[in-house]
Formats: sequence, C-alpha cells, structure tokens
Amino acid sequence: MPPPTALIIPAVKRHTATVIMAHGLGDSGVGWVGLAENWRRRQKFEEVKFIFPNAPTIPITVNGGMRMPGWYDIVRRSSSTNFSDLQAQSDEAGITRSQSYFHSLISSEIQSGIHSSRIILGGFSQGGAMAIFSGITSKEKLGGIFGMSCYLLMYNKVESLLPTEGGNKETRIWMGHGDSDPLVRPEWGQATARKLKDMGFGVELKMYRGLEHSADPEEIDDVEKFLNESIPPLGDQPSL
Repeated sequence: MPPPTALIIPAVKRHTATVIMAHGLGDSGVGWVGLAENWRRRQKFEEVKFIFPNAPTIPITVNGGMRMPGWYDIVRRSSSTNFSDLQAQSDEAGITRSQSYFHSLISSEIQSGIHSSRIILGGFSQGGAMAIFSGITSKEKLGGIFGMSCYLLMYNKVESLLPTEGGNKETRIWMGHGDSDPLVRPEWGQATARKLKDMGFGVELKMYRGLEHSADPEEIDDVEKFLNESIPPLGDQPSL
C-alpha cells in the first residue's frame, strides 16, 4: 500500500504554526482545502501552514469491499446508541497504521523547526477519530486537538496506549457534533467526551441543533475561534 500523500497550503508570513486537518471516509484532502482558502482571503492564520492529508485507498467492508480513501476499515455499520457495540470489530491494524502516519507528520513539523505547542491536529468523521486517537497517544505536547462528527477509537485499550511521560493531558480538545447525525450518532460523541474526561483530558463538546453528518458555518466559526485561541500569531516575537 503506497503511503498517504498530503496537500500543503504554506504560510503567507513567517511559518510559526501548523494545522493538520484529516478528511472523512471516501473524501480527500482537497475536500477541506476551502477552509484554508477562506481564511487566506480574510487574512487569517497567515503564519500557519495547513496540511490536508489524503488517506490511502483501501477496501471498506461495510461498502461491499469497495475501495475508497479511508484511514481504517469499517467492518460493520452500527445504528446502536451503545458505544461498545460500535467498536466491537475495530480495524486495529488500519488504525495503528494511520496513527503512525499522523505521528510522522507531527515529527516532521517539529524537525522543520515548529514547536509542538504550535501544532494542531484535527479532522472530520474518520479523520476526526484519527485526530483524537493520534493526538492523545502522541508523546509530543500539541497546541490543540479537534474532532468534528467523530468518536474515540479503541476505547477499551486506548488508556494503555497513552504515553507514560509528557503527552497531552493538559492540551485542549474541542469536539463538535450534530444532534441529528444519522451516521456517527450524537451519543457516540457524548460517550467519547465522557471517556476522555474520565482519562483526565480537558475536552469541550458542542452539539449543533439539527445538524446531520456535516459541518455547518457555525461549527466552522467555532473551529476558527479554537485555532485563534490555541495558536495566536506570534508576529515579530521569537519562535518558541
């Protein structure tokens, strides 16, 4: 399987921060590039480099084995509100493979001179699930983690995968979820937030009335606010 690729939107000014934004199942990085383009037009986040990774094309069991971009396989689709039922057949190999990829993106940014506290990891749906899982299991302290319309992966064993030193217990985690989402049930997002809090993470979950499995302008505005607070521009200040 070839390694994933990524679309890069470079910083306009001195590069002091990086946002990695992961797409959902069947999508691609280009599906979210509009976020950065909109912010560029409004002269927002000019010190930020945006990375929009492309997932590898893999067979997806619930779609009859059809090959499509995915961060991990979905063995069966669940309509249950029971969180454990959702995770009964996790593609742990695929999740772990993608986790390693996201950790490598973080490492690459640090090696290029960006402090880990100026790196944000986020995503939507499958991408959001990978962002949260990869973020909380990273030994590098990130500037923030966000996930839209997503849930916690491997929740029965994720606590054993957390780094013993460092890590992101003090890192802000922001989640957004539609209360009418028919694919990733709102109960799963709520259960994820509870589990993260139980593990000692600081997490904020915002539910959006009437929103299905998508992101609306209000949610995008909230992501913008989260980024503003997490990676404010440094201007002429020295890098961390």
